[in-house]
Amino acid sequence: MSKTPRPDGATEPEAATRQPGRLPRDIKVMLVAAFLIALGFGLVAPVLPQFATTFDVGATAAAVIVSIFAFMRLVFAPAGGALIVRLGERPVYVAGLLIVAASTAACAFAQDYWQLLVFRGLGGAGSVMFTVASMALVIRLAPPESRGRVSGAYASAFLIGNVCGPIVGGLLASFGLRVPFLAYAAALVLAALVVQTQLSHVPAASRPEGGVAPAMELREALRDSAYRAALASSFANGWATFGVRMATVPLFAVAALGAGPEAAGWALAVFAAGNAAALTFSGRLADNLGRKPLMLAGLLITGTATAAIGFTEALPWFLAASAVAGIGSGLLGPAQQAAIADVIGNDRSGGRVLAVFQMTADSGAIIGPVCAGLLADRLGYGWAFGVTGGILIAAAAGWLVARESLRAQPAAKA
Repeated sequence: MSKTPRPDGATEPEAATRQPGRLPRDIKVMLVAAFLIALGFGLVAPVLPQFATTFDVGATAAAVIVSIFAFMRLVFAPAGGALIVRLGERPVYVAGLLIVAASTAACAFAQDYWQLLVFRGLGGAGSVMFTVASMALVIRLAPPESRGRVSGAYASAFLIGNVCGPIVGGLLASFGLRVPFLAYAAALVLAALVVQTQLSHVPAASRPEGGVAPAMELREALRDSAYRAALASSFANGWATFGVRMATVPLFAVAALGAGPEAAGWALAVFAAGNAAALTFSGRLADNLGRKPLMLAGLLITGTATAAIGFTEALPWFLAASAVAGIGSGLLGPAQQAAIADVIGNDRSGGRVLAVFQMTADSGAIIGPVCAGLLADRLGYGWAFGVTGGILIAAAAGWLVARESLRAQPAAKA
């Protein structure tokens, strides 16, 4: 089979570039699984802290139940990457889903706080397994010329699931706080069945029978300026979007603006709306214009809007800044994922490379809220959001000197 060149000298199967207007069936299977996973997570997220307090613990102990999940994801990320290299993407993906399903079902039957803590922590280990494995599968299955579009579609599937999940979860919670956990476990089992039975056979990229190159080593990826820039933007995005947005924005809405808890909900909702609007076109733009322009625009818009949140004094401006931050996040997400895919390519596994990429996002999500909280307590919310926005803008500076990873598509042969 003929090959098409990449800038770094590697090759990718020409078959992967056919039918650019259509997404492969396997990608559609991954989108269904992503929706089910996000839907299930949305079922549990709103009720988890409340469920923890039923064991007669305070707000801090309830918050630990949430953070232990992220901490275990961070700790087990290297092991997840190694398992992908050794076993292949799909077995690790399915195993991770089933581990989280089992741990979540166990949470429903926890009899005290410490049991809940252990069960939820074990779920974090499984979560990073399927997260890294799903990224690896999407990278290997996505046609090179449609990586941005595929990444945008994947993010949209997660977003829709995250929006629908809390609504369904709130309804299920009326039957008891343990019910959403069982529903989440069922959604994960269904997602595992979909992937196991509907996904075409994908040989492990590091195995000889796969007929492809050996797994990409981390040191090789680190020599690529696009990968280094992606690590910086992943950390900054984790800090701001997955950390400060969830932990500090609700506090700011109540403490600084004097608004009720519903204001925080509206802020998260308009962020999601802005994100969804940008995802409708950002993937295609990343495929047509390149990864760098979208990364630079997304980081600068998100950073500026995030910094502006801390200086808003009225609810309409607070919501407007949140919506603009969501648009910026929607611009950078698909481009960042596509850039990582460009670095690794379709023809080999990148388990360890993807694990480190995921670890940077998780690290930002853990460190960001703590630092922002300290700044808010000592210097005010303006500093908390200003520093967060500055970190995003600093990540944009890293992309200024990074290479454009989108290769030029060769002319079609007669």
